[in-house]
Amino acid sequence: MAKFNLSAIMADLRNRIPGFSSNQYASLDTASSTVDIAGDDEPRDTPWGARNRRLLKMATLALAAVLVLYMVFGYGFDHYRTHPEFRSSHLWGQYSPFFSVPSTIDPMVPAGCTVTFAQVLSRHGARDPTFYRSQAYNATIAKIQASATKFGKGYEFLKDLGYTLGADQLTAYGIEQMLEQGRVVAELYGHLADDALPFIRASGQERVIDSANNFARGFYGQLVAGEGRTVPDEEEYLSSILILPEHGGFNNTLDHGTCTRFEKGPDSELGDETRNAFADKFTPPIIKRLHENLGAMGFTRDDAIAMMDLCPFYTVANPQANISDFCHLFTHDEWKSYDYYQSLGKFYGYGNGNPLGPTQGVGFVNELISRLTRRPVDDHTTTNTTLTGSPKTFPLDRSLYADFSHDNTMVSIYSALGLYNGTDPLPVSERISPRKAHGFSASWAVPFAGRIFVEKMVCSPADDELVRVLVNDRVVPLQGCNADKLGRCKLGKFVESLSFAREGGYWHRCFEEE
Repeated sequence: MAKFNLSAIMADLRNRIPGFSSNQYASLDTASSTVDIAGDDEPRDTPWGARNRRLLKMATLALAAVLVLYMVFGYGFDHYRTHPEFRSSHLWGQYSPFFSVPSTIDPMVPAGCTVTFAQVLSRHGARDPTFYRSQAYNATIAKIQASATKFGKGYEFLKDLGYTLGADQLTAYGIEQMLEQGRVVAELYGHLADDALPFIRASGQERVIDSANNFARGFYGQLVAGEGRTVPDEEEYLSSILILPEHGGFNNTLDHGTCTRFEKGPDSELGDETRNAFADKFTPPIIKRLHENLGAMGFTRDDAIAMMDLCPFYTVANPQANISDFCHLFTHDEWKSYDYYQSLGKFYGYGNGNPLGPTQGVGFVNELISRLTRRPVDDHTTTNTTLTGSPKTFPLDRSLYADFSHDNTMVSIYSALGLYNGTDPLPVSERISPRKAHGFSASWAVPFAGRIFVEKMVCSPADDELVRVLVNDRVVPLQGCNADKLGRCKLGKFVESLSFAREGGYWHRCFEEE
């Protein structure tokens, strides 16, 4: 089955059309350039588009014509007309493959500005289900094959489907995601490695370590291929990556686990409880349809969610990320609800909806402040003072840093940064779009290979240092620091705005008795 890969199309176009050049921010889009947003009918525009509407229209029409011709003659029109599921791949919650999120502020570096510092924080690439989930999915398929009394239209593939998913590890597609991310970062920030190589860390789970390794391969490979730079050999740069263990008792800012009340306290199940309440509202029609097509097997809410989960997991298990047959079993509107279901889990499990969620990200934010200001780390939460006290394991003389983590901890870090302070508590009674949630959703924030770039820049003729944040290529307007129209704050004001992190969040509550 063919796959609509905009990056591949654009790359092919660049090879076919003389003078065709890429934008500074390359897209790693895995499905299509259209991001369908639940309930989002609000008009959108960018400052650049507002000032250059005529030029934008002409360029858009020209590119659209080329793309249409390319799709018709290169891929086949019928495939695109009959496969709306490509739009749904941006609605798979944290299991969505990375895509560039739409930004109302131009993500290009503003004219006259130079990026002098960049912090990359990335989720690992696409993976197989966790071991527990993989067992559960296998059991669901076995249950269907043992008990189904019929296989309706579109469900026939389930009859002989062999369960082929592994557990916990990066897929081949996930490896390629991280190689590509390394290439993109080299294109954007390679100049920051002129004087000192990037400092890279990874949380200690194998898929995170593998993601960091493949990012490094992509980064250094692009420096050689793109600029002919001399770089360390692979053994040297891979061995320089610092691994932060995830076992109990080791402070690790890239993986939550040391705040007892958060892990085991009264709010530790809040994320699951909230999203399950929403699932109870949107899964009954799905359960009914499963019974109609497979027989009265006693499907439950959790079975319906498991069947939806298998769509992204079987998709990313394919090296080309071909859309799985599981994806055809659900409507586009149901995928919108699925994305919101996953967003509720993240918001109330690890974000602002959980009393101790943002506190789990405080340690990393204080490390970020240290790197931005080149001052020693001041933190008493999850930082490891042995590591942060040594220039070998926490250098402050670099201009480019890259850290690799998990989706849950990244939601806590984003929350500790205040990126979603404008997001009201997500309702369970209705589904709202990411835009109406001020940019918060699982797919917009932490897809497979999702990343945040924190940039420091200077812009002539002023000499002020400005901070800008991009989450999956979307410029997030900073709050509480007098941000300018491009979403940036002066460095000093930005650090002042992080008082929640600088004061330790609610870490003092982590070890309170029930």
